[in-house]
Amino acid sequence: MVCGREIRLQEENGTAVLITGDVRRAMGAMAAAFYGYPAEKLTTVGVTGTKGKTTVSYMIRAILEEAGIRTGLIGTVEIRTGKEILKSEYTTPDSIQLQKYLYDMAESGCRAAVIEVSSQAMKLERTWPVYFDYGVFTNIEEDHISPLEHPDFADYAACKAKLFQRCRVGLVNGDDPDLFLITEKASCRIQTFGFGEGNDLRAESLCPMRMPGALGSEFRVRGRAGGSDPDGNVTLSMPGDFNCRNALAAVSVCSQMGIPLETAVKALRKVSVPGRQQTFALDASRLILVDYAHNGTGLRVLLKSLRSYRPSGLTCVFGCGGGRDPGRRRKMGEAAAEYADRIIITSDNPRNEAPQDIIRDIIEEVSKFETPFRVIEDRRQAIEEAVRSCRAGEITVICGKGHEDYQILGNFKIHFDDRETVRSSIEKVKNEQNYNRGNSGGC
Repeated sequence: MVCGREIRLQEENGTAVLITGDVRRAMGAMAAAFYGYPAEKLTTVGVTGTKGKTTVSYMIRAILEEAGIRTGLIGTVEIRTGKEILKSEYTTPDSIQLQKYLYDMAESGCRAAVIEVSSQAMKLERTWPVYFDYGVFTNIEEDHISPLEHPDFADYAACKAKLFQRCRVGLVNGDDPDLFLITEKASCRIQTFGFGEGNDLRAESLCPMRMPGALGSEFRVRGRAGGSDPDGNVTLSMPGDFNCRNALAAVSVCSQMGIPLETAVKALRKVSVPGRQQTFALDASRLILVDYAHNGTGLRVLLKSLRSYRPSGLTCVFGCGGGRDPGRRRKMGEAAAEYADRIIITSDNPRNEAPQDIIRDIIEEVSKFETPFRVIEDRRQAIEEAVRSCRAGEITVICGKGHEDYQILGNFKIHFDDRETVRSSIEKVKNEQNYNRGNSGGC
């Protein structure tokens, strides 16, 4: 028995008791030993940051797989062990589950593992005693600050920074204004990526690309990356300059591993991430995007980037989760009102709050602007209306839930998937259009 303080057993039964100052670290160490230290049999990549962890993880895995390196994945959306694909409950699982997944990866022939590392994972020592080959930092913003998560921004940043005290090489966003909080106590070799001139690896000549039924980006990679010196053009199958930076992070890691840029280019041209700017087309010019943006910063970055594609109109459908910082819903309302042409306010995961109360808070913020809005509390009806009213050249974005396939109402968790609703709404609209065309011939 392992515990953090001395306890009195009910009876003398010969139970050995180990008292430790850190039960969570002890649990991780025991799990690693039980499974034969599987992380040592894999090239491990840990990805942390407020935004972009999931996208960067998928991009790294896509490049490694393109290079013929079988790669496992542990993150917000799913776990891929090489033996099976499982839904994720947490961004980073507890240490026992983590070691089991790494063991399954090694046993199934994986040679690498990409792991999303949340701030809570570092705070609660879920990854101990894994020493990562590569650590990636995407960015940091004020988020996850609450009595249940981090008491303040300093604690949040300090937990993120722990990854770079437990890895061999750190690949970090050199453009982030709070980078020093992440690297000041780093014990690893640091290389930077970003758009600025001083970065070791940088992106130049960013160009949004609007294609029939899709949005993409193109940029040029230049600089030093350790294992190779990439120099060439990258075409990305995802929109936004933030995704160019995500792709740059992935290229930076894989270049460290000696993978040529040509391989990365092939992978990035076709990569997609569930619920992250996932695009559905009504036709060549009418696009519906589903995205996970669920706070003010994420929504602002997304909408601002979509503006660069010069749509004839930009509609944003969103709500906000209950039981979270009330300031989040106001910041989302502000971002939507600032960058969208039209807003539909709806329900997200209200949890134990009344949806009307959350919506009222959003309305208070949106009403400060002149952006037209309407309220459709039922999320399915809101999405159906947004799809039906999408016009030629417009982009409609459904925000907040992304890959999630549930909605939390009070103490109940019901099935609900934005992507399924968008698909069925598109089918309804197309059927209605076909019916109308078929009946427009007159007598």
